[in-house]
Amino acid sequence: MARKPKNSASRRPRSTESSVSSLRIIGGKLRGQTIKHSGDARTRPMKDRVREAIFNLVGPAIKQRQILDLFAGTGAIALEALSRGASQALLLEQHFPTVRLVEENAASLKLSEQVEVIGTDTFFWVTHRLPAQETLTGDTPWVIFCSPPYIFYTQRWPEMEQLIHSIARLAPPQSLFVLEADQNLDLAQLPWADQWDIRTYAPAVVGILTLDESMATDGS
Repeated sequence: MARKPKNSASRRPRSTESSVSSLRIIGGKLRGQTIKHSGDARTRPMKDRVREAIFNLVGPAIKQRQILDLFAGTGAIALEALSRGASQALLLEQHFPTVRLVEENAASLKLSEQVEVIGTDTFFWVTHRLPAQETLTGDTPWVIFCSPPYIFYTQRWPEMEQLIHSIARLAPPQSLFVLEADQNLDLAQLPWADQWDIRTYAPAVVGILTLDESMATDGS
């Protein structure tokens, strides 16, 4: 009988699906449900412990809120918000294969009627399309999640700063702006720097800002 070659398992071709992984909803009515993630480095998923910390900070304010998820990536945080009682979610993501995957995840979770995913450059869309959008309507405050590639806070800071001002000008009063960055962000350069609730979950830094009417004209 011929001997099996040693380490035969290591010689098997790798599955083309090896890069596909799954995330999980960690709270709310869909707790434990999974979300497919392509594994593409351009759509870095927020760590579970950071996502859970954010929702602990936001608390019941998420209920019946409208969600705007900038740089949505996997869409996990917007889908998590819907699981926890948010009413509607608009997600912006530039990576088109990920847009389709988020739509598939929303369908598998039976959230399609509450989710709109737009394949676009977030900076362009906020400047040119947000004022006329029809998904987020009425006076109900928004929860805005902003978790871009960390490098944007250094290489594209003027655009990030303008993005925050644009959202503050257009969002209903009492909306919450939730920002995720890393420890390279100079917190002092944030608009309204002294009004952010800053928490550190190394290497991530989370900031939450309650938008008020005075911010709608400040710096616009």
